[in-house]
Amino acid sequence: MKTITLEAPAKINLTLDILGRRADGYHDLRMVMQSVSLGDTVTVTETGDGFALLAEGIALPAGKPTLEQRAAESFFRYLGRPMPGLRVRLVKRVPAYAGLGGGSADAAAVLRGLRALYAPELPRQALEEMGLAVGSDVPFCVHGGTCLAEGRGEVLTDLPPLPGCAIVLCKPDFGLPTPELFARVDGAELGPRPSTAAMEAALARGDLPAVAGCLGNVFEQVLTAEEGAEIRAIQAALLRHGALGAAMSGSGPTVFGLFDDSDKADRAAEALRGTYRQTYLAAPVKKFGETE
Repeated sequence: MKTITLEAPAKINLTLDILGRRADGYHDLRMVMQSVSLGDTVTVTETGDGFALLAEGIALPAGKPTLEQRAAESFFRYLGRPMPGLRVRLVKRVPAYAGLGGGSADAAAVLRGLRALYAPELPRQALEEMGLAVGSDVPFCVHGGTCLAEGRGEVLTDLPPLPGCAIVLCKPDFGLPTPELFARVDGAELGPRPSTAAMEAALARGDLPAVAGCLGNVFEQVLTAEEGAEIRAIQAALLRHGALGAAMSGSGPTVFGLFDDSDKADRAAEALRGTYRQTYLAAPVKKFGETE
């Protein structure tokens, strides 16, 4: 019986800038993205027939194909062959609707697992192309590491790795729907943008304090007063406990802080868990190999 188990690392956005709305309804983005060690575990097994998704830790949406099923269908459509029966088992650790790309990471792991089982000769770029049909973050989650992401997020350029650090991730209990945030951006006059060039230069120097000083996310500018107050309170708490910098990831609401001292990160996470139960410790993850 063919089976494979892979880790599915989440992502954070060191920078996130929105350049404008495109004719196809999507937005042109410029982001520096980073894989982190908080992740789900994905097991793909060939079975008799059909597609089954089993998940520990989440309720599955009913009535529509999941990202994992769409990834599998995209893979076999690319190969031009019928999809065999598959069972995908998820052990979920990444919170949902958090700006951490948990669902995209799971879909990317399905693609990487299917490549290992059925078409190991396929280049990673083919998986990234398949992934774009599933979601804008999937190509990066296939790729991993530290990347400049442009276009919808699928134009990826490797950057020097984020220097070793501890990362504290803290998700407040409210959600921020991504389509609504993009709509807010479309109607807003955005202020200062994060500097991608400064972030790239800081990464090239391996300068963690400079990286932390370049963190930025334009979505923070279109939060409501209540949302913004909560995000800023978490950022302030992280900085108070020794973070070099803190920002919201993706469309939020998870806030992350970068620490050069793991003991300080431990204490920050412990303090935040008193108010925010979805608080996690993580570390940077490097680019995935060409083969698993």
